[in-house]
Amino acid sequence: MKEVSMRKRYLPEKRVEIMKQHLLEKKTLSDVCDANGIHPTMYYRWLKELLSNAVYAFGKGKDGECQEWKKKALELEKKLARKNEVLSELMEEHVALKKSLGAN
Repeated sequence: MKEVSMRKRYLPEKRVEIMKQHLLEKKTLSDVCDANGIHPTMYYRWLKELLSNAVYAFGKGKDGECQEWKKKALELEKKLARKNEVLSELMEEHVALKKSLGAN
């Protein structure tokens, strides 16, 4: 029977901690990777992800994206309110119909 290896998942906080060891504390990449049980390829994947999202850390893009999410949330809230209104009307009609049929 083949052994199934489970991938280890790292929380974002842990990833940052690992990356700081190399970038700020100037530990060698091989030492950092060995100490944390990761492959250098994984480290470089995290670094690429960090750098590709760095613009958000400095505030650029946040406002536009935030406004877009707020707009989407308002649209969804309006749809939900309308759905609840329709559902309420249908339930009232259903109860009224049941009462009228039961009275006969």
